[in-house]
Amino acid sequence: MRAVVLALTLAFVVNIIYVSVPEFALDKTYVYNYEALLLGGLPQEGLARAGIKVNSKVHLSTVTENTFLMKLMDPLIYEYAGIWPKDPFVPATKLTSALAAQLQIPIKFEYANGVVGKVFAPAGVSPTVLNLHRGILNILQLNLKKTQNIYELQEAGAQGVCRTHYVINEDPKSNHITVTKSKDLSHCQERIMKDIGLAYTERCAECTKRVKSLIEMATYNYIMKPSSTGALITEATVEEVHQFSPFNEIHGAAMMEAKQRLAFVEIEKTPVVPNKDDYLARGSLQYEFATEILQTPIQLIKISNAPVQIVEVLKHLVVNNVAMVHDDAPLKFVQLIQLLRVSTLENIEAIWTQFKNEPAYRRWILDALPAVGTPVIVKFIKEKFLAGELTLPEFIQALVVALQMITADLDTIQLTASLAMHEKIAKIPALREVVMLGYGSMIARHCVAVPTCSAELLRPIHEIAAEATSKNDIREITLALKVLGNAGHPASLKPIMKLLPGLRTAATSLPLRVQVDAILALRNIAKKEPKLVQPVALQLVLDRALHPEVRMVACIVLFETKPSVALMSSLAGSLKTETNMQVASFTYSHIKSLTRITAPDMAAVAGAAHVAIKLLSHKLDRLSFRFSRALKFDIYQSPLMIGAAGSAYMINDAATILPRAVVAKARAYLAGAAADVLEIGVRTEGIQEALLKSPAADESVDRITKIKRTLRALINWKALPTSQPLASAYVKLFGQEVAFARIDRAIIEQAISLATGPKSRELLKAALKALQEGTALQYAKPLLAAEVRRILPTAVGLPMELSLYTAAVAAASINIQATITPPLPEEIETMTLEQLKKTDVQLQAEARPSIALQTFAVMGVNTALIQAAVMARGKIRTIAPGKVAARADILKGNYKVEALHDSISSEILDPEMPHDAPLRAPAPFDKTLCLAVPYIGIKGCVEVHSHNAAFIRNDPLFCIIGQHSARASVARAEGPAVERLELEVQVGPRAAERLLKQISLIDEETPEGKYMVHHGSSKAVSSGSTASSFERIQKQAKYLGNAVPPVFAIIARAVRVDHKLLGYQLAAFFDKPTARVQLIVSSIAENDNWKLCADGVLLSKHKVTTKVAWGTECQQYAVITKAEAGILGEFPAVRLELEWERLPILITNYAKKLSKHIPMAALQTGFRFERAKNSEKEIELTVALPSKRSLNVIVRVPEMTLSRMAIPLPVTIPINPDGTLSVHIDQDILFRVQNYIYDYTTGTNI
Repeated sequence: MRAVVLALTLAFVVNIIYVSVPEFALDKTYVYNYEALLLGGLPQEGLARAGIKVNSKVHLSTVTENTFLMKLMDPLIYEYAGIWPKDPFVPATKLTSALAAQLQIPIKFEYANGVVGKVFAPAGVSPTVLNLHRGILNILQLNLKKTQNIYELQEAGAQGVCRTHYVINEDPKSNHITVTKSKDLSHCQERIMKDIGLAYTERCAECTKRVKSLIEMATYNYIMKPSSTGALITEATVEEVHQFSPFNEIHGAAMMEAKQRLAFVEIEKTPVVPNKDDYLARGSLQYEFATEILQTPIQLIKISNAPVQIVEVLKHLVVNNVAMVHDDAPLKFVQLIQLLRVSTLENIEAIWTQFKNEPAYRRWILDALPAVGTPVIVKFIKEKFLAGELTLPEFIQALVVALQMITADLDTIQLTASLAMHEKIAKIPALREVVMLGYGSMIARHCVAVPTCSAELLRPIHEIAAEATSKNDIREITLALKVLGNAGHPASLKPIMKLLPGLRTAATSLPLRVQVDAILALRNIAKKEPKLVQPVALQLVLDRALHPEVRMVACIVLFETKPSVALMSSLAGSLKTETNMQVASFTYSHIKSLTRITAPDMAAVAGAAHVAIKLLSHKLDRLSFRFSRALKFDIYQSPLMIGAAGSAYMINDAATILPRAVVAKARAYLAGAAADVLEIGVRTEGIQEALLKSPAADESVDRITKIKRTLRALINWKALPTSQPLASAYVKLFGQEVAFARIDRAIIEQAISLATGPKSRELLKAALKALQEGTALQYAKPLLAAEVRRILPTAVGLPMELSLYTAAVAAASINIQATITPPLPEEIETMTLEQLKKTDVQLQAEARPSIALQTFAVMGVNTALIQAAVMARGKIRTIAPGKVAARADILKGNYKVEALHDSISSEILDPEMPHDAPLRAPAPFDKTLCLAVPYIGIKGCVEVHSHNAAFIRNDPLFCIIGQHSARASVARAEGPAVERLELEVQVGPRAAERLLKQISLIDEETPEGKYMVHHGSSKAVSSGSTASSFERIQKQAKYLGNAVPPVFAIIARAVRVDHKLLGYQLAAFFDKPTARVQLIVSSIAENDNWKLCADGVLLSKHKVTTKVAWGTECQQYAVITKAEAGILGEFPAVRLELEWERLPILITNYAKKLSKHIPMAALQTGFRFERAKNSEKEIELTVALPSKRSLNVIVRVPEMTLSRMAIPLPVTIPINPDGTLSVHIDQDILFRVQNYIYDYTTGTNI
């Protein structure tokens, strides 16, 4: 055995290739040919690609033993923008000339044992050019081991420290050594990249385990020849691929391909001469980011003179977005942002000074500045507000956006801190809250970019929290907690724990809302360090001495840490003996909803929930909705790597009917990333505490009485406490709280004062006066809705960028003119409410709202000097003009609205998605579909044109790539033109006068009723009696209009140029002695006898019967509905019967198709299914209540019977033993409401 081991060892030693690292002699200059290529697009031939090619000679000379000079000789740059591979590379003469001077400056670098060290260059060499040199040096980076032929290590390179695999082979015949180096750029200890707009997203590692959206790899092949000094690289080739798809890569992916070739030519004696300028240390081999971070990757505009171009773009935006939005408004808005990004503070100051007094220009500037995202902008906004040049709403709007868009570094964090501490801002609580929340968000973004960010950044907030706690300043504690929650730094865990209840702290003396805010502040920390937060959250959930709301909120945090099976089982075990049903219901429903989650990042949690739910009693599943609940639902498509999830939490209190808190959250998944897009939360803490001290909290009364008492307490709001908020609400975007509000008694009083006081009356009078004189408004609002970018260095030394931009501009033009009869008095202040009621107001209004949206998806090279990219563009423009005339004669009860027909737009929607289209595509898809709208003389058409790359591969990405357009248009239909559309409402006795066509109903023979028996009841009830009573009342007056005037009438018609009547009229009648309601809808066309007749009669407090008939003279089709309340056996019950005489074939056909799915639906919902010979023209629903909290259901339909017993109800049904509902209008509450309205609506003047 020892002999075998020895033999194997000797064989292994013999096979080791001893290879020397590359060396360069001191007195020689090594000359290489160098070629680099960077090309992006879809890999298939016949599609567009864009890229750059660099050709040059490379001279390498030794300065000292470990220091070398490298110079590029005769560099040439080519660009490519065409159809691959048909179109050729084109010399970029201007670009080569612009960069020639820099490219030929020698750079200095350290090189020892095959490893590149520090890099040096004069200040005149730009980062872009130096990165091109790094691309060459990256080839020279070789970590060769003398004792291994195959090995793996984490190697430093231009793109970071990444997993690298080496294979070394020897060719004895040619005396060459080949080295193959493979880099997996998806697995790096340190990856050089910049993400913009992704700071609030989470990497979904589980989403990319089996499928990936971005795959990156590089292969280096070397041929080396032994030399007297070491080894000489005779040839090196590099092939690097970056493959990206928003979907699974198997469905097709865009590709950025980098290639390099370094080939030895000769050795010269002439050394490389260094530049006369000083050589400065410029970092290492790692790529250096420069202006590409602020450089928009879209070649929208060539910047030559930014201040002049800003003025030009501003004028275009202001002039062309008045009546309606311009087609290219979003493009121009992005151009404006791009120009502002390269502008100095002095440039921006000059633009502001020029246009600040022109409202239209001012709005565009203030909308664009926050999206610029540079520290200069925050400084500018701050200075202008402090100087009084910005109003408070302008400042808040600009600041909220700017703080989210600005690059988060130490300087901008310090700038934001100084803003929060400024005396003028500190005096405005709402403004200070905005700045403080933004400060927390900025720290969160900084820590994403710099994972080792210092906890010192949060020390000021920790100090604020400590000081506020010592002073019991609740408002300040709350704000500090929200800032810490936004920042989500693990160093904040201890300060937050001091404010958590039950952890041996003084927090139990703090208000409940502070304890809840402290727990919620742990959520972002839990995303980074779940193991730190889990024990804290679990301890709070299990502590039965704490308030139930605190425990349920802790439960939310606990499940967001993605607990293990063991932790989930421990929680389930404690739930078995839980005494608080609110906590039990909330936790159980939360665990159960997790069992249905399909998102990959929650797969382990879903598995743990399945185990835990088996340990729990299913009785908890039958708890009603008056107990607290947690709901989660999601959908995830693994092949497309896209999904969405929603969560809803309702925290109730057994003592009151109002929920204590309601939270709703939406989450999205895309391309291996996840984000909490939106969260809204509302708490009623102050109202709850007030209700607990009122009779509404009496546990001995039923739920209806609780509701009445709660309404009384809320109406009597003046008795509510003033020392605390009555309610609060917050909004989170991408996990960051951006706004919160407290509602207290003072705010309610202020709102009522504004709504009912002199100021509101003055506003009403001013509005009436402006309407009478006529007013015109134009408004435009732009938005940079999305700017998502990922910048990655390539082997060539140029950055590859993947980005998505979405910009939108909305515009509206409104003209309003009113004619008021009698005219308003000269002194409008003297006008009374009674005078206003007698006023006839005629209104002419024309509105033209429009919106334009453009989306750009870019893949390519993006630097200040070099741009080459493939871009897909999506474009949508919507115009919805409208011209409306309205009249309100309050005294006569007549209200009329006219829509003028000439306002219809010929083009409502015109989206297009042009992309460099494939050349080999078959005939494009063209389709036009038109639909005429009866009576109103218009038709809508949709035209679709598509020319995509699906012929190459029928996958989602290839279906998107190409040219697509859809156009929706509205035009006049064939036939007589329609002048206008009218809608008129007449209330009161004059309604009959407004009807355009006399109503007459033909009598018909009444079929005899049939007797029915309550199933299971000891007492027979006569259905025939019910039918005969209804028919007797109908026969007394077939048409109620002959006996009583209509209550109201509604006429909707199209006015044609040939004066033919088209449209419908509705008349409503009510006969109080017979408790009968009748609605008649009829066509007003001359020869059209179509009518719809609806009759309803309250026969008794137990019975209601309705009949709906329609068709010619209401004779074609009819449906009769009977509802009865009574006793079924010994239980209160309700029975609903639906009978039909004739139905349209369309309805019966759909009903037959639907009936095929009933058995499966019944099985899934727990109903018992039986085949039965029931009536073919009747559906019967019987509902019995064995208790106020459960019900039995029997449904009889043709050919089948469905039933289910003991269905739990979410609320208690207020039903009496005789089957009547115990619902009465509380006269005390009604009286209070009427008095309240009267107090604020009466007076001498309005």
